[in-house]
Amino acid sequence: MKLCNIKVNDSIHLAIVTERGVVDATAAGFAGDMDSLVAAGIPQTLCELAADSALPLVEQPVYADVLGNVGKLLCVGLNYKAHSEGAKMNLPKQPILFSKFANALTYHQAEVTLPQWETSYDYEAELVLIIGKKAWNVSEDEAMDCVFGYSCGNDLSCRDAQMVSGQWLIGKSMPGFAPCGPVVVTADSFDPNVGKSVKCFVNGELRQSGSTADMIFNCAKIISYASRFVALEPGDLIFTGTPSGTMLERAPEARAWLRKGDKVDVEIEGIGTLTNTMV
Repeated sequence: MKLCNIKVNDSIHLAIVTERGVVDATAAGFAGDMDSLVAAGIPQTLCELAADSALPLVEQPVYADVLGNVGKLLCVGLNYKAHSEGAKMNLPKQPILFSKFANALTYHQAEVTLPQWETSYDYEAELVLIIGKKAWNVSEDEAMDCVFGYSCGNDLSCRDAQMVSGQWLIGKSMPGFAPCGPVVVTADSFDPNVGKSVKCFVNGELRQSGSTADMIFNCAKIISYASRFVALEPGDLIFTGTPSGTMLERAPEARAWLRKGDKVDVEIEGIGTLTNTMV
């Protein structure tokens, strides 16, 4: 099932993305929201709404954040071999974990402000995991049971700030630097291990093209490893790393950093396309 949050007047409604189009589940009488689904699962009543062909469609949905109350934003660095080699960094022996702050999260079609006092802005197309169960020291065999769903993400980065020290936080957590969406695909409808294409386009030009099958550490390994140090909870998001093609991998004289007016599309097979414009 594909779900999303949409803006209706001053409210956030839960919507279902069906083969016919987008159905407003809240307007159809469903009392739950995305956060309650993440914590408790998909009820039969929502499945029945998804199958009801008589419900009207939302012709031009305006998207909101994938979660109403986002938890932790955890990220994995250098999780694709070609990206690690292109960035001239050693291949990790364990997942490299860092974080973003919650106010870095933004939504599909949102404008992202690039502060004028920095210039080295880069894109990173990534598969995002939405945690649906508490995970504390879970095994790899248990890990995937803790996933509610998946979405598209863009781990926007300010490279000069990121590389000031061994701590990447300040280059990753500007407001809006974690776009995510447009939808959440539930775990029963998406298998990252079979290899889903991950692409990034800037102003229509293909910049990144990879597959989730190329991850150094798969989703189960990431969750299991992270849960040894961080108590993961429903509503936490994990950005799982980016394939090659970032500006960081190019020679300094060939780097075309993101600028105001650039449109970045992150496309993941089986999920959809996340679009954001830099301003």
